[in-house]
Amino acid sequence: MTETETPPLYVAEIPLRWSDMDSLGHVNNAVYFTYCETARLGLLHHLGLGDYQGEVGPVVATASCTFKEQLTFPATLAVEVRCTKVGRTSFTLGYTLKRKTTEGLDPTLVCTGESVLVWVDLVRGGSVPLPDDLRQALG
Repeated sequence: MTETETPPLYVAEIPLRWSDMDSLGHVNNAVYFTYCETARLGLLHHLGLGDYQGEVGPVVATASCTFKEQLTFPATLAVEVRCTKVGRTSFTLGYTLKRKTTEGLDPTLVCTGESVLVWVDLVRGGSVPLPDDLRQALG
């Protein structure tokens, strides 16, 4: 199964805002990271970690986007989040961004993205092993 055929762990529906566009009339590249962040936080909330305030938790180590198509207002995106890798102290999330239409999802990818989250001891600093329940939830 390819990444896009694997069912997502979470899907965020995000309406574009007029203010997301830049002077060239399309969504600014930096805003795509915000769309991925919104979906990532939705997934963490879905996993019971959205309001986490403990001594350990996730920290974004890297984030990237590959832009495929221009977006303009108005539109609504579906941001699908999949876990593509689970390590000892980190996990990788993959994002696919697609336009929503009245018929469903447009199969054309608008953007793909990826972020690596490291489980960190927020008091002492440094990475710590992922909790077993999180590892299981991520697949």
